[in-house]
Amino acid sequence: MNRSRLIAQIIKELLSLLRDPRARAILVLPPLLQLLIFSFAATLEVRNTTIAVFNEDSGQASEALVTAVAHASFVSNVVPVYDHRHQDQLIERGEVLLALHIPETFSRLKMAGEAAPVQVILDGQKANTAQVALSYLQAIAMAQGDAVEPMVLRHAFNPNLIYQWYVVPSLSGILSMFIALVVTALSISRERELGTFDQLLVSPTTPSEIILAKCLPAVLVGFVMGAVMVSAALFLFRVPFTGSLLWLAAALGLFMVSVVGIGLMVSAISETQQQAILGAFSIGVPMVLVSGFATPVENMPLILQWVAQAIPLTHFLVIVQGSFLKALPAEVVVSHLWPMAVAAVVMLSGATLVVRRRLH
Repeated sequence: MNRSRLIAQIIKELLSLLRDPRARAILVLPPLLQLLIFSFAATLEVRNTTIAVFNEDSGQASEALVTAVAHASFVSNVVPVYDHRHQDQLIERGEVLLALHIPETFSRLKMAGEAAPVQVILDGQKANTAQVALSYLQAIAMAQGDAVEPMVLRHAFNPNLIYQWYVVPSLSGILSMFIALVVTALSISRERELGTFDQLLVSPTTPSEIILAKCLPAVLVGFVMGAVMVSAALFLFRVPFTGSLLWLAAALGLFMVSVVGIGLMVSAISETQQQAILGAFSIGVPMVLVSGFATPVENMPLILQWVAQAIPLTHFLVIVQGSFLKALPAEVVVSHLWPMAVAAVVMLSGATLVVRRRLH
């Protein structure tokens, strides 16, 4: 592989992208389309929720409340915990949506006819979903006896429920994904439409150099776009960052590589730039909807939950959201990095086969 020839190809791709008015305009449209789509696609219904219960009271009233929660239609699993540390760990790891803490005085106060407070700790990173689940839980509490149990709330990781703390970090993944998809999808289709692709085939450039030259600019542009969004979250929206920038940068780079393989396949089978753009958005929008950004993955049918685990965006959103608000441990980051690595290998291998067939 000739290094100077490859660098020249990469520079040519970048200049072609920056000089094309249509390509520059396309890079602005994804946020507007996402706004319209999410306003109709998002649902506030919460199902299949996992709740942690820390019950320090062994009385009948507390057992009745726990039983009512366990049999609620929106609850799929109740995880018993026996100390505050375990409770906080479950919230931190995202294994439960909320935790119900019943103090040891609960049954005694109920028997005395007094108000018996309980505490509910919500995952503030999933503020909207947690609030809906809380309303369901409050309805259950009101149905228990004559006295209504006032709930003392504490939102973990997002105490004031600032919406930008969730949206802006997530957009760094969504926007960079669309940018990488569109840039890669336009690469081969643009040259085929302009008639320069045939000249490229008869040049000394090898198929491997052509594929790398089409991939690397998209990875670079998508990475820069993601970095800009992360910087906006840090300095413009003042979202607290508690994780590791190095882990986040590694995750963003790996995420871009996995997405570029999809865009390259779209570009190889598209005859025109319009087809490439349509193909990129036809694939990108469902990926966003299934990733868990708009609605919880747990609410989806089982087959879509499996599909979500195969989508790189699903894992990157967990990493970027956790890096900002949760100081995500390294082992959790790695557990979401390897699925993206597998997706990157599969996507790039498939894209290479498709492009090589189109080149011959």
